[in-house]
Amino acid sequence: MTFTEGIGLRRIDHVGIAVPDLDAALVWYEGALGGTAVHREVNEAQGVVEVMVAWPEGGAQVQLLAPLGEDSPIARFLGKQGPGLQQLAFTVADVEAAAAALRERGARLLYDEARRGTAGSKINFVHPRDAGGVLVELVEPA
Repeated sequence: MTFTEGIGLRRIDHVGIAVPDLDAALVWYEGALGGTAVHREVNEAQGVVEVMVAWPEGGAQVQLLAPLGEDSPIARFLGKQGPGLQQLAFTVADVEAAAAALRERGARLLYDEARRGTAGSKINFVHPRDAGGVLVELVEPA
């Protein structure tokens, strides 16, 4: 059995970057790096306002995440770590099946059941302690 067997990993979906000022970060990713904002939304349940940035050749996107309030997980992350890489997200065929397969391998997931993510996707996270210190997000697109 290979590691990805039963997990249904398809590709790197996006890299999440925690930022204190979403508009300033977007100026950098669009202006200096040539990206284009392709989706913006407020996710009250996650306590963030986010923008997905893409590039003309496709591939993984960058998700800029700014806190909605001082008590959001992103605000806590920024307070402890400062701005920067917050998560690595993978597209999966079925987030619940992927979570179950990872649990069978001893990984802890942050949620018992998938939650709503960007643009109606279903998401869950692998605890950083079980993923080499990286918060790994599993994304099943809508």
